[in-house]
Amino acid sequence: MPRESETLSGKAVVMIGVGPIARRTAQLAKALGMSVRGVGRTARGGDPDFGDIVAPEAMPELFAKADYVVMVLPGTPQTAGMVGATELGALKPTARLINVGRGSTLDQDALCSMLRTGRLAGAALDVMSPEPLAADSPLWDVPNLIISPHMSGDHTGWQRDIADLFIRNLERFQRSEQLLNVVDKRLGYAPSETP
Repeated sequence: MPRESETLSGKAVVMIGVGPIARRTAQLAKALGMSVRGVGRTARGGDPDFGDIVAPEAMPELFAKADYVVMVLPGTPQTAGMVGATELGALKPTARLINVGRGSTLDQDALCSMLRTGRLAGAALDVMSPEPLAADSPLWDVPNLIISPHMSGDHTGWQRDIADLFIRNLERFQRSEQLLNVVDKRLGYAPSETP
């Protein structure tokens, strides 16, 4: 039996988080013909990939126009529960949410309620809280929810890439040069080199 799928061209995606992973995702989404908006720690204009980046307070307004929301947030005290019932309630019933950042950034109970009542078309979670997800978690029985085991970034060769980064940093350390991909302990993640 034939099965149709929805095209991404002409759809609107809101990226929650504007770091390197979100930036690359935004570039690919634009290449597919999607319009892209970004939510960052602070509002700023003229970004080459996101256009005008808005502050978190503007999420409900952006969500009302979104076909997709992609969460790529680090797990910090500032991002805990950032997307909750208010933000999810602003989404269109045809919208879909994807979380590949950290489970603590999303109100999973609110998401489950939205999916169970048909107020949201679907969701995909690569990250949950807690991880690993318990066998008796109610998430397993939620309709239109795809769960993957925190492996969305595990591309072919990812282990080699990590080893290469370690070697490059060891060589930089030996030459007293600045290391790559250093986590800022104050922020809780490795800040991006790009705007």
